[in-house]
Amino acid sequence: MISAQKATDGESTATTRRATPIRVGVVDDHEMFRTGVIATLQPYFSIVGQSPDVDSSVAMIADTRPDVVLLDVHVPGGSGGGGAEILTRSQPMSPRTVFLALSVSDSAQDVGAVIRAGAQGYVTKTISSKDLISSIRQVYEGYAVFSPKLAGFVLSAFHAGSEDPASPIEDDELDRLSTREQEVMRLIARGYTYREVAGELFISIKTVETHVSNVLRKLQLSNRSELTRWAADRRIV
Repeated sequence: MISAQKATDGESTATTRRATPIRVGVVDDHEMFRTGVIATLQPYFSIVGQSPDVDSSVAMIADTRPDVVLLDVHVPGGSGGGGAEILTRSQPMSPRTVFLALSVSDSAQDVGAVIRAGAQGYVTKTISSKDLISSIRQVYEGYAVFSPKLAGFVLSAFHAGSEDPASPIEDDELDRLSTREQEVMRLIARGYTYREVAGELFISIKTVETHVSNVLRKLQLSNRSELTRWAADRRIV
């Protein structure tokens, strides 16, 4: 009887814990976008704070200690470090908070900065509402979440500082590629599909396939994964 009661209590506690909504803070300097994101998330999460700049974001995070912070990369104020600065300054005051970058930017510099500062994931503002909700839940559960097209940048950021400094960038390898082949290579390394590359460069899918084949042959690589690593190691994506 006692064991049964303990089991019941345990199940009740677990149920309560699962039923507790994830507490989310939203950082973005565009009020209309911030309001829209909050409206989208409120049915699923507890929104505990929002901020438009570096200093108020740091204060908000320290005060509310969210489970997850949606963090724009380009945020005014502070020392000019944007989202990465917010992350760095906030972590000591709210060590259990995880950060998911949500930005219009997909540049290598922006992605690398917040990842090295400790972000758990990075998605662009083209993400669907459904995928954003899912991404928040995933980073809360400890998973790393990144938009597919950022694969090369993520690899580069994680490997930053780990390369052998005695190994020079082999520019002669890059010089083997024509200008168009370099454009295709960069997009493929960033995770674009052949169809997306074709749309981006206004060429046919068949032409993309030909360029990719030429790139792999000239660089003596076997597949797209090797190409992504090759480009990321040279930070040319």
